[in-house]
Amino acid sequence: MLRILGRMSSINVRKVLWTCDEIGLAYDREDWGNGYRPTGTPDFLALNPNGQVPVIQDEEGVLWESNAICRYLAGRHGRADLLPPGGRDRALVEQWMDWQASDLNVAWRHAFLGLVRLNPRFQDARMIEQSIEEWNRAMGILEGQLTATGAYAAGSAFTLADIVLGLSVHRWRMSPIPRPSSPALDAYYARLKERPAFQVHGSDSIP
Repeated sequence: MLRILGRMSSINVRKVLWTCDEIGLAYDREDWGNGYRPTGTPDFLALNPNGQVPVIQDEEGVLWESNAICRYLAGRHGRADLLPPGGRDRALVEQWMDWQASDLNVAWRHAFLGLVRLNPRFQDARMIEQSIEEWNRAMGILEGQLTATGAYAAGSAFTLADIVLGLSVHRWRMSPIPRPSSPALDAYYARLKERPAFQVHGSDSIP
């Protein structure tokens, strides 16, 4: 059985869990990190030298980095609907996945860690305000894309891009920040909430 190491409060762990549920994979999840088993131990660092969750282990071995794990699981189980096998269709899905992991994550970092996680290292009011502006600007990019497609991030069909972005939209909506009017994002979020796996791993009180 697939082994998943990581706590439920981690957005990156929930990406993997949502992917597993979309595919229909059974898994055994173990709580690691932030209040659970520490990820700085030699045993955990032997699995992921970065000391971060999630980590998965199956008969093929160990893998870390949440977006890479999602790609691996979709590819290994032949889910071309979630991750096209190649060409421009695949590149578009991976484009939005990579954007989520880079530009979008950088934008929300200071505001989220300061206002939601209450991390004492992220309490500079000016930096929080700047982060909110950058976060809303980034979400405006996604608003524009969803307006253009009228459905999902990479086009008319649900893909892995929507798993990683859907959880990011949920985080944005749950955080105590001012947000601009975003009708395309609102409609997108409503579509995602119709999916049983999102109801379990995304549409809850955990940002």
